[in-house]
Amino acid sequence: MKYMVLMYADPAATAAMTAEERADVFQRHEALHSDLAGTGEMLNGAGLAFPADTTTLRRHRAGPVTAEDGPFAEAPEQLTAYYVIDCATPERAREIAERVLDFHVVAVEVRPIHDDFGMTGS
Repeated sequence: MKYMVLMYADPAATAAMTAEERADVFQRHEALHSDLAGTGEMLNGAGLAFPADTTTLRRHRAGPVTAEDGPFAEAPEQLTAYYVIDCATPERAREIAERVLDFHVVAVEVRPIHDDFGMTGS
């Protein structure tokens, strides 16, 4: 089963990280990539730009599409990175996701991916 692992952090805290903290985060993710490349569980992933660089498009019922600066939701923690993993069980997906929780990534969402774009149940 494929899972999307969505990582959330406070962009202000990210911007304030020291060089040592950045190196620690980088090393932790590199280790995870290396481990999961060996098992074939890591399919894809990327870090995302700061929310300030985001544009949210909205379609209004009777009106045109509008573009707004910033992320979809106002919250201290914002989506900052993701992985797409392929593993045997939801427990394994959660086990992998726990490895990215630290002083920087304060929440991780683990969501199954459906081949039909989630339009029907699993």
